[in-house]
Amino acid sequence: MCGSCEPILTLPVAPESAETKVHSGFSAPIQRSLSPVGVFTQHFVNREDTFSDHLQAYASHSASAAAAKAAANLSLDDDDEEEEDESLLSLDPKDWKNQDHYEVLGLSKLRYRATLDDIIKSHRKKVLRHHPDKKAAQGYLNDDGFFKCIQKAFEILTDPVKRRQWDSVDPGVSTDIPSAKEKGDFYAIYRPVFEREARFSNIQPVPELGDENSDREAVESFYQFWYNFDSWRSFEYLDKENVDGGSNRDDKRWIEGKNRKERAARKKEDIQRLLTLVDNAMKSDPRMIKFKEEDKKKRNAKRNAREEEERKAAEAKKKADEEAKKQAELELAKEEELKKQRQMNHKALKAEQRALKRIFKNANYFAAADAATVAEINSATEKQDKVIAANPDLDALVAVRTQIEAAVAAGNGLAVVDEIVSKL
Repeated sequence: MCGSCEPILTLPVAPESAETKVHSGFSAPIQRSLSPVGVFTQHFVNREDTFSDHLQAYASHSASAAAAKAAANLSLDDDDEEEEDESLLSLDPKDWKNQDHYEVLGLSKLRYRATLDDIIKSHRKKVLRHHPDKKAAQGYLNDDGFFKCIQKAFEILTDPVKRRQWDSVDPGVSTDIPSAKEKGDFYAIYRPVFEREARFSNIQPVPELGDENSDREAVESFYQFWYNFDSWRSFEYLDKENVDGGSNRDDKRWIEGKNRKERAARKKEDIQRLLTLVDNAMKSDPRMIKFKEEDKKKRNAKRNAREEEERKAAEAKKKADEEAKKQAELELAKEEELKKQRQMNHKALKAEQRALKRIFKNANYFAAADAATVAEINSATEKQDKVIAANPDLDALVAVRTQIEAAVAAGNGLAVVDEIVSKL
């Protein structure tokens, strides 16, 4: 590594009671040459950035993968190997772009959560099992198709750029988002979706969804982060045209332009998908619903107070109107009753007047002879009208009529009538 470097080791102090013995000293440093080998160096030689940038990309991807795997409580056990069915083993290496690289390496359970150590470990197992030399020893000559698929999957998944391109379009990971009308536990529905989408973030760590106890600042920061989500997701892997297939510079430029246009369309669609996810989550989030209600109450506090005053005034007016209406109805009923009573009294009075006139008529107008003269009739009628006019009250007229009626029955009706008229 470095011929002039001297290693410095700091050892703990030995206990006083311990017996010490010097076994040997450090040997002199030896300068050695290291060969640039391994997956890091292999991919670095084809890149334009620095080696430290290359290592940093690996470290970033490995850290996020390890965090995602730990969060999902997943592990790659020695005995937990995925079954290799006939369709998998019969993959055409020429059609490598359509193969599931994680499935080829037996990492379908981990997928984007797989660390570089997981990939190397799984690759080693697959190579030992499917190496062409081992197949040839077992009698399977020229049976290296699946081995080539393994090598291609390893090449892609150990290159941080190519792996990101594959992870961006991995068909084994759902891109579905819940609808705003989906019923159920909000946190159980949306938490795994946001955790799944968080792997694309250039900014780490990604804020968590939280729970019903999260304060307002944390909830609003979460949605602000996702509305401004900085995604590294790209769609180069889905390029239909290979730039290297162009016969000349113009063809390559046209192919690259077509690919860029398709990538931009897919990126735009993915951004809209994420915005729809955040919109749906905000509409369904019980915390945001509560916050909006609180804001609405605060914002409308003055209006609510005014409306409360108006409501009380309206209720008071309504009550007063009802009381006035009730009083008016009582007055009207009383007036109707009085009117009815007056009408009855009037009828009764008229009946008494007719009764009094019948008494005078039946008494032959108090004539001396059997046939009353005109003068006697006029005189009796005049007295009758005076009595009626002098007693407009029903009770008084009844009393007078009763008195005259009794007098007529006693034979002195004219005398009583003259006495009554004389007192008028």
